[in-house]
Amino acid sequence: MPGGNLADRLAALSASATGDDGGVTVTVAGSGIVTGLRLDDRVRRLDGAELSAEILRTMRRAQAALAEQVESAVGETVGADSEAGRAVLQTIAQRVPEPAEPAMPVMPFPTFQNTPTLPQQSPGNGYESGRDSRAR
Repeated sequence: MPGGNLADRLAALSASATGDDGGVTVTVAGSGIVTGLRLDDRVRRLDGAELSAEILRTMRRAQAALAEQVESAVGETVGADSEAGRAVLQTIAQRVPEPAEPAMPVMPFPTFQNTPTLPQQSPGNGYESGRDSRAR
């Protein structure tokens, strides 16, 4: 099998990803652990929650790129169908979550309840059961 020793290849792997606007760059080692974080001045326009989300999103992208490199290294050395290959791929799948792009925020649909406005009224269609509400 071409490509050399799998352990040596995995030890040498690292991956980086850059955020959407280029303000955040994250580097991960072959283990999936973050080894580098670069923030430039563009992040100053983000509030804390936005910056945190951008860092995590970029970290997941770097880890996903690493997972692709691991799959390639396994395929080029021991093969994905070998016992060792399956073990390595299973381990990286557990360490590196699938990159999940956050869904666009959705405004919840309001719920309406038809409740009587006066105690003697039964719930109707939102009107006061035929009475003119202005006639009070």
